[in-house]
Amino acid sequence: MIIYRIKKKKICLSAPNSDEEGGDDFESRDHRLRRNNMLSPLALSLFTFLLLCPSFSSLPQSPLPTPIPAPNDPPTICIVGSGIGGSSVAHFLRHYSSHPFSIRIFERNGIVGGRMATVNVSGQTFEAGASILHPKNFHALNYTKSLGLNIKKPSSSDSFSLGIWDGKNFVFKTLSFSSKLPFVDKIVSLANSVLMFLRYGFSLLRMESFTEGTVDKFLKYYESSESRPVFETVDGMLKWAGLYNLTTRTLLEEMIDSGFSPLLIEELVTVITRINYGQSVSISGLAGAVSLAGSGGGLWAIEGGNWQMAAGLINRSDAALHLHEEIESISYLGEYYELNSTIGNRYTCEVTVVATPMDELNIQFAPQISIPKRELQHTHATFVRGLLNPAYFGLNAVSEIPELVGTIEDSDLPFSSISVLRQHGEKDMTYKIFSRQPMADTLLDSIFSVRQETIRIDWGAYPHYSAPEVFAPFILDGRHLYYVNAFENAASTMETSAVAAENIARLILSRFFSQSPLISSNLSSNSGELLHVDL
Repeated sequence: MIIYRIKKKKICLSAPNSDEEGGDDFESRDHRLRRNNMLSPLALSLFTFLLLCPSFSSLPQSPLPTPIPAPNDPPTICIVGSGIGGSSVAHFLRHYSSHPFSIRIFERNGIVGGRMATVNVSGQTFEAGASILHPKNFHALNYTKSLGLNIKKPSSSDSFSLGIWDGKNFVFKTLSFSSKLPFVDKIVSLANSVLMFLRYGFSLLRMESFTEGTVDKFLKYYESSESRPVFETVDGMLKWAGLYNLTTRTLLEEMIDSGFSPLLIEELVTVITRINYGQSVSISGLAGAVSLAGSGGGLWAIEGGNWQMAAGLINRSDAALHLHEEIESISYLGEYYELNSTIGNRYTCEVTVVATPMDELNIQFAPQISIPKRELQHTHATFVRGLLNPAYFGLNAVSEIPELVGTIEDSDLPFSSISVLRQHGEKDMTYKIFSRQPMADTLLDSIFSVRQETIRIDWGAYPHYSAPEVFAPFILDGRHLYYVNAFENAASTMETSAVAAENIARLILSRFFSQSPLISSNLSSNSGELLHVDL
């Protein structure tokens, strides 16, 4: 991911990992920008240092000869990646087992969280990466409760306005009327429901049924670990829940068979998939259904940033965290794996877990591994503090522009969506723009009448979905080298990563420790009443 910041249109350049040559206003996202631009509290206090560095082994060390594990030493489990996947593996290993073992987590950046990150715009913090959670994301709910985090309630959708833009006109717009009187908002919401029904008809109910049916199948992954199998392949995991067939066909094919109207597919569904996955309705059916689920009601986030889940899980897992340390090679040496980092350190681990997408990494494996080729879909998130130009949309006033502007599938359209994150004043707002390509200054100047600050982030966000999906193995070498992100070809969310990570943890315990996973008494239960609560 690369992030750039522009203030007051004054542009200076600096290349990633190089000395600055043009000033401080235009920077690439590297360790400096982790400190300056992501601006979560993670790098701002001694408390955070203690939170993320439970041992001094997380600090860079001088190159040393590879230590050979002693026969009676507790085994070491190494995890590459500190996002929701890696932190969840560490959590569930501790959660399910009382065996003695140590955990090392390696993070190439200076902050944990992976694709969960925040950005600071004019002193205010917004989600820059994975930003929404579903009310039935029970692992995330459990993390939030057990870590004492606070749920950020979404702004009321009763008066939130939506517009679907085709490049020339708004083909559909909901009503917008801001009022402090709740009954007025309810009236506006009811009127918008009528407008939606008049345009899309009973296809809206078919879309809801299709989405809820998929979510219900996904809920099988929260069943008791005593009755739920441990899965060695993604295919087997999906087939057990009844979700595999959705990965063999496109979302478009699934919707046609389910009786969706062409207008609903072309407009509303396309807007949703472009916003949530940056792709069209040609994505695989399961990813499409997950995308639709991410547009429903009751969505939530964590106050202060979703990255706090990863930070809290790592802290409670008693893991040695190695920040600013990228793993460049993983070699199997008979009884253990040797991990070499780019700063010259070597580590030995009996078990190694790769919990980051390998599609754009250059980790060397010995012996070599084989996984299907996969491309990442890059989403460019552009944050602008300023004011939209109503003339760009053929309107007379900013107040006529919907708070969320979605777009249909058209290669000539320069963005997927524009949404209002915060209104500071009548003519001062913070916006988030999603696009498939970088937003040039000349384009932004035509869309905005005022730009006080602009921040660009290039996310390698999720796989480029193409049915039928082919999955990498969970077990990369037939031994104890595991890959959490193999599941991302099914769907990519914070919760699906947690579900895959829980399975990986159970795989490790059953294969390495020959243990049937049991619920540990020192952490809150992952099943039963605590999981199955709605917001």
